[in-house]
Amino acid sequence: MGCGNNQNNLSSENCVCEVVRAIKDIQDNAVEEECAECTSCFSEPLGTMVSPARREPVDTRVFVLSTADGTPFHAFLTDECDACVSIFFRVEEVFDNCCATLRVLVPGHRDSDGHFSPTNLVSSGDKCCIDLKKVCKVDRFRASRDCITVDLSCFCAVQCIADVNLGICN
Repeated sequence: MGCGNNQNNLSSENCVCEVVRAIKDIQDNAVEEECAECTSCFSEPLGTMVSPARREPVDTRVFVLSTADGTPFHAFLTDECDACVSIFFRVEEVFDNCCATLRVLVPGHRDSDGHFSPTNLVSSGDKCCIDLKKVCKVDRFRASRDCITVDLSCFCAVQCIADVNLGICN
């Protein structure tokens, strides 16, 4: 089965669609419960990807999408000075079977003072490429006002990164 190609698949659903739909359901049903160690996108309840030592409430499962050639899908941030693109998303809505509205998340890390510091993921010498070394240093996320609408059937992979509290209002 190829990306977006269901000719050899008996199901008309795309696995990325199913995972993102499951992430949305898990976010919608977030409740405070004991956290278990697991890294699956299907882990319930929301918060099971959080270290058991952290007991803060969570409202978002952060994930990345991969294109057919394995590169991370990215979107632009319009109101960030230090980070112009991101590969990290939060699902806001799934509709029309396999479309979704995704909130673009600002990638960052904790600076020496313990504050959130945005991370520019773009390679320093190349304005179009994501620097994967910089991606590995991201350990914090902040919600942006930027949302995009995507056709989930265009992606080949989804990887869940973390469960975090972004203070998103429902």
